[in-house]
Amino acid sequence: MLLKDRTAVIYGGGGSIGGAVARAYANEGAHVFLAGRTPEPLERVASDIDSDGGRVETAVVDALDEGAVDAHADDVVARTGSIDISFNLISHNVVQGTPLAELALADFEQPVVTALRTNFLTTRAAARQMIRQRSGVLLFFGGYGDPLLGSSLGGLQVGLQALDTLRRQLAGELGGYGIRALTLQTAGILEAIPPGVDTAWRKTIVEETEARTMLKRAASLADVANVAVFAASDHARSLTGTALNITCGAQAD
Repeated sequence: MLLKDRTAVIYGGGGSIGGAVARAYANEGAHVFLAGRTPEPLERVASDIDSDGGRVETAVVDALDEGAVDAHADDVVARTGSIDISFNLISHNVVQGTPLAELALADFEQPVVTALRTNFLTTRAAARQMIRQRSGVLLFFGGYGDPLLGSSLGGLQVGLQALDTLRRQLAGELGGYGIRALTLQTAGILEAIPPGVDTAWRKTIVEETEARTMLKRAASLADVANVAVFAASDHARSLTGTALNITCGAQAD
């Protein structure tokens, strides 16, 4: 098992992406702590993991609340003795489909502020423990890339670019403690599009996403989960300060 006896904290663990990663981590032997604002989705994922014989616990945590994040991290350490993996997969509440020239300020800045605030709080909470244990992995989700013509992504890409800078700085500051920081860079996970998204806009997202990849498809939830396991494992022990490109060729290095 690649993650045997590792402690993994997943924020947004009840979501489609968070749930997929959590199940994969548990299958590889990790003790998974699911955190989110709504208990029901967390419990559904936890039930799947438990039925497969995995170790999982849930907690209602607002990952934008500094005190709640710190208290939860302290509780995890008190219960297990470590935090080995921290992965923030909460929604950034992006408003898409409206050109920037017509977008309200609040709708533009919301995903930028949300992305930076929550990832700063959760990585800081984990890093404090990881520094003491001199090991750990901080994972980010999203990715950087060239501006997408005509996509009307609102503040999404701006927030992801800011997260890329945060990840780089953390990698530089924490590398000496044996702590790695990596981004899973995607071109969008179509299975994760919320069910309430307008049908026409959903069709646009799917068509544009698939058209700009070399493989003419997007990464699946299973793809994300598999790469997340690799990134958190010792197989990736020499990787930090970079992104794992699973864009299916939408971005080429």
